[in-house]
Amino acid sequence: MQNLILFLFAVFFSLGSYFLLAEFLKLPTYRTSRAILTLGKKQKKQVGGRDAFLLELALKAAPFVPMDAYKKRKLEAALRSAEIPMTPQAYMALAYIKAGLVLLGIFPCLLIFPLVSPVFLIMGISVYFSESGKAEKMVKRRREEIEYELPRFVATITQELMASRDILAMLETYQKNAGPALKNELAITTADMRTGNYEAALTRMEARVSSAMLSDVVRGLIGCIRGDDGAAFFRMLSHDMKQLEVQRLKKLALERPPKIRRYSFLLLGCMLVIYMGVMGYQILGTMAGIF
Repeated sequence: MQNLILFLFAVFFSLGSYFLLAEFLKLPTYRTSRAILTLGKKQKKQVGGRDAFLLELALKAAPFVPMDAYKKRKLEAALRSAEIPMTPQAYMALAYIKAGLVLLGIFPCLLIFPLVSPVFLIMGISVYFSESGKAEKMVKRRREEIEYELPRFVATITQELMASRDILAMLETYQKNAGPALKNELAITTADMRTGNYEAALTRMEARVSSAMLSDVVRGLIGCIRGDDGAAFFRMLSHDMKQLEVQRLKKLALERPPKIRRYSFLLLGCMLVIYMGVMGYQILGTMAGIF
């Protein structure tokens, strides 16, 4: 009974503190924050009230997050590439707040069941590393998706250069059949090329993706714009990328056997359990018949 009273006290105390802080900090309501976030989302997905509240807290706490210039520039580039419309300070503040909310579960546990408190500590640390590294993971996943498609992209450019040197038309034609990640980059780049300098637009695409393979492609496209023999360059680049693709496929093939082996051991364990169960049943039946 005493533990229940302590738990209810903690719940109502937290609710009262939240309402007082919301009034003091002039936080908007859930509906207002959700409407603003939903308008800012590219996906047609409803934004939860919890996300809106956490974002508001992150924006309030962002000016107090310490960050050196190098980390800020690096995180700005990652957020820009991941298309996350947040400042580096707000992004890190959101990670701190989510981890802190998980760590708050330690205090009720210390009053009710202290042995569970280390679980909340481990969960809080894992939430922090997961949230702080989310942008870099998104950038890495997107870069790998683009690099996976580059051999086909380079082969298409090689064929197109035999008949034309209109780089903008090549990119717009390939954009129609490209994958989601590369299609988005080509859409931004072609729009940038129509309104500005071709070389500057391609250089900005290279900076957004931060891929060594794409840098070679951009260098070849810039060479074509300047009048170089792009056909020979892209033939050599296509050959190199095909070799890299073969190596990637071999690596994926080598990763399959350990996964299959794990299930084979599981199947073997199940067969042993069945075999030992039958033997045990027979032995117990024989012993019962003897006694």
